[in-house]
Amino acid sequence: MLKKLSDLHEIVKKAPKKKLVLAVAQDEHSLEAVVAASDMKIIDCLLVGDKVKIEQIAKEKNIKLSKATIIDEPNLTQAVAKSVKLVHFGEADILMKGNIGTAALLKGVLNKEWGLRKNSLLSHIALFEVPAYHHKLIALSDVAMNIAPDLNAKVNIINNAIEFLNKLGINEPKIAVIGAVELVNVMMPATMDAALLSKMADRGQIPNCLIDGPLAFDNAISAASARHKGIRSNVAGEADMLLLPDIEAGNVLYKSFVFFANAKVASLVLGASAPIVLTSRSDSEVSKLDSIILAAATQ
Repeated sequence: MLKKLSDLHEIVKKAPKKKLVLAVAQDEHSLEAVVAASDMKIIDCLLVGDKVKIEQIAKEKNIKLSKATIIDEPNLTQAVAKSVKLVHFGEADILMKGNIGTAALLKGVLNKEWGLRKNSLLSHIALFEVPAYHHKLIALSDVAMNIAPDLNAKVNIINNAIEFLNKLGINEPKIAVIGAVELVNVMMPATMDAALLSKMADRGQIPNCLIDGPLAFDNAISAASARHKGIRSNVAGEADMLLLPDIEAGNVLYKSFVFFANAKVASLVLGASAPIVLTSRSDSEVSKLDSIILAAATQ
C-alpha cells in the first residue's frame, strides 16, 4: 500500500528509465522538474520549443541542460505536434505540458492521425498525500478535464482510474462517489448517478473495484462519520479514490487539499496511449516532479 508519494521512488527504481518530451519547453518550473527527474536518472528528456527562450530561462535560473536534447520549434502549434508525434511513434514514453494551454495540448493529443487517444475518454486524476488522511494516498477524479460528466462519462472516468490504480498495486480500488448527501434524491442528479454506479459495480458491470455512493465527503473519508450516520459501507473511511460530481467540485477540493490541508499532489491525464503530465500553473516544482515520477511509475 502506497502511503506517501515518495513511495513511488521505489517503483521507478525497479523500472527501466523512461524518455519524456516536454511540449513548449520554455517554462521555468517545468524545466526545473524535468532536469531534476533527469538528474535522478528517472527519465531522459527531450525539450521541444523555442531554443533561444529555453536557453535564456536556463541561464537566468541556473538550470543545467547538458543532459537534455533540445528540438528547436518556436511555433506553438508545431511544437505540440512534434511532441505528440514523438510519443505516438515510440520515440518518447511520456508527454508533459510546458508553456502551452491545456486545450492546445489536448488538440494535438486527440489528433486522429497521430494523436494518443486509447480509451473512450480522456480524464484527469490527482493523487494526494494528505496528512489528515494518514494511512494511504487518495486520488480525486475528474478535477481538470471533464466539466459535467454524465453517467457514461463517469463510468469511463472510473475505468481509467481502475487501470491507473492497478499499476500502483491497488488491485481492487475502493471508489467513493461523492454527493452533497448520502441519500438518493431525485432532485440531485449526482446522487442518482452514484446509486447507479454502485449497483453497476455490485453486478460486475464495472469490474475490479468496489464502489459506494452517494457518500458525502465526511462519510467517504471517515468511517466514524459513516457509522454515526448509520451507513454500512466497505468504502467509507477507506476510499482509494473520490469520484467528484463535476469539475467545479473537483477543482475546489483539489486546491483545498493543497492550500488548506498542506497536501502533496501528483497528477496525470489518463486514457491515452502514454501518461500525460498536465499540472496546474499554481502547482509547485515539487508537484511537477512528483507527477513526472508518477508517470514513470505507471507507464
